[in-house]
Amino acid sequence: MRNEKQVNRQSEKQGGLKGRILTIPNMLSAFRICLLPVMIWLYCVEKNYVLTMYILFLSGMTDLADGYIARKFHMISDVGKVLDPVADKLTQVTMLVCLTIRFPLMAVPLFLMAVKELFMGVAGLLVIRKTGRVFGARWHGKAATCLLYLMVLVHVAWIDIPPAASGAFIAACVFMMAVSLIFYGVDHLKVLGGKNCGKGETRDGG
Repeated sequence: MRNEKQVNRQSEKQGGLKGRILTIPNMLSAFRICLLPVMIWLYCVEKNYVLTMYILFLSGMTDLADGYIARKFHMISDVGKVLDPVADKLTQVTMLVCLTIRFPLMAVPLFLMAVKELFMGVAGLLVIRKTGRVFGARWHGKAATCLLYLMVLVHVAWIDIPPAASGAFIAACVFMMAVSLIFYGVDHLKVLGGKNCGKGETRDGG
């Protein structure tokens, strides 16, 4: 009986947290969004690339921290499931737009990212309507995200990056993003066509 009561209390506590807004992970995600105007001002107006790099690094650390805290201390909430990926995508788009000012080729990964997110949004909704499940992040999606952040950090930190090196980083990122888009597309089309494509789960990145 005592064990059952403890389990019930824990379930009630987790159920209550799911609907909460003011949790530490959610506040960290909101903080990342608040950093975006600072990064734009530092990079585009002040042209302080070193400080921009530090702010971007701080944003990345808070991203890791909010996910760890949410899982470790059972602070996963419905708001956080939306706010965290939104903060991620806004950060990525903001930095790509800023970098396009100095590196016009950044328009290519920016365009591809827009296509990928549009496709994932539409196809994901169709899959949810048909099966009631959401695709989780796959290895190729995470790899594309890691390459994207690496490319951004290199271009922010390496002020006088040679055109050849810049083009190589951009090409590698675009290639991985294209591969990820193709794989996600195949997975979604298989499910929509009636074929099972692995377990569904909450999408948290990629």
